[in-house]
Amino acid sequence: MTYDVDTVRTHFPALTEGAAHFDGPGGSQVPVQVAEAIAATMLSALSNRGQVTAAERRADQVVADARQAVADLLGADPAGVVFGRSMTQVTYDLSRALAKEWGPGDEVVVTRLDHDANIRPWVQAATAAGASVRWVDFDRSTGELPVSAVADALGPRTRLVAFTAASNLLGTRPDVLAISAAAHDAGALTYVDGVHLTAHDLVDVREFGADFYACSPYKFLGPHLGAVAADPALLDRLRPDKLLPSSDAVPERFEWGTLPYESLAGVTAAIDFLAGLVASGGTRRERLARSFAALTTHESTLVNRLITGLTALPGITVHGSPKHRTPTVLFTVDGIAPRTVYERLALSGINAPASHFYAIECSRWLGLGDAGGVRAGIAPYTNESDVDRLLTALVDLVSRPQGLRPRHRSTSEL
Repeated sequence: MTYDVDTVRTHFPALTEGAAHFDGPGGSQVPVQVAEAIAATMLSALSNRGQVTAAERRADQVVADARQAVADLLGADPAGVVFGRSMTQVTYDLSRALAKEWGPGDEVVVTRLDHDANIRPWVQAATAAGASVRWVDFDRSTGELPVSAVADALGPRTRLVAFTAASNLLGTRPDVLAISAAAHDAGALTYVDGVHLTAHDLVDVREFGADFYACSPYKFLGPHLGAVAADPALLDRLRPDKLLPSSDAVPERFEWGTLPYESLAGVTAAIDFLAGLVASGGTRRERLARSFAALTTHESTLVNRLITGLTALPGITVHGSPKHRTPTVLFTVDGIAPRTVYERLALSGINAPASHFYAIECSRWLGLGDAGGVRAGIAPYTNESDVDRLLTALVDLVSRPQGLRPRHRSTSEL
């Protein structure tokens, strides 16, 4: 199956502005199909969910469709898909619910490779419950998170292991299955941050052994929203704080207030778009499998081209060299602050931001402090021209560190 990036790009109106977008790890651009689904839902008759009026039934169907779409994307049970304003918000909510079962002597394991959204909620919940926190370090030179390092932190009182399926800073992909198995052998639950991975590879939460798997649709071409997939039976044993008249059913007991129906329609549209990246038939899950296989090949080719180009340039350091990675690269330029590199690239119409990107522990552990580095991520709409533009701009930057020439603007832009 051939991946036709030129055709894919035609569905993204944002690309007509002319920028080369390497900012996908912070939030992808959106295909027109997603925007149309959101608009159509907002313009339809909607009400609170129910089965009496057409407006109620429509709202109910939008939610059911989104749960099924996310379940198809993640290999999960739709009855265990919880939606929230963001992955951070849902993780905080679940951390407080889980911490009701913790006490002094219990332990929670977190890693320095993670985004802070999969660290701070657990650290704070453990502290409030009187439990202890055990930190797992990763290899600074390779960016790898060894399974043995996580296993060594486990004990008979470990209650939960929070770790990432892919680093949003370095692209590192830890062995999720092996880490989950080690955690389960110790009697602990696993909370896997899949925000970065879900945009780049087909996930199967059951195969992963993830008790909770969190993701963010706006990282995979959808609207701003968060979702967590878990076994409905596991969710059923948790008793989150909630309003008295709100539903006590799973997963509704974890979703406070009225859900954003229009955004949920956008989530379904985004997953359908991903399923249609290459022409194929079958179930949505089968189409997603074929699409992601083609997408992975496309993105791997481009990130290898990027890394090869970066490592050939003097004065540029690519941080981390994990064996298994997403198409995301973190780099720094000798003698030029990451923020300055970011700003100078923007002059050439290249969006490659610089920060710690909320992976603050990871950035500090690498010795990059709170400034972090420049991050370049490949997305479904990235093409060779984008990569070459970035490399050419960096050649200009390292040869003339005082600055880059602004990109030429047509008269229509003036």
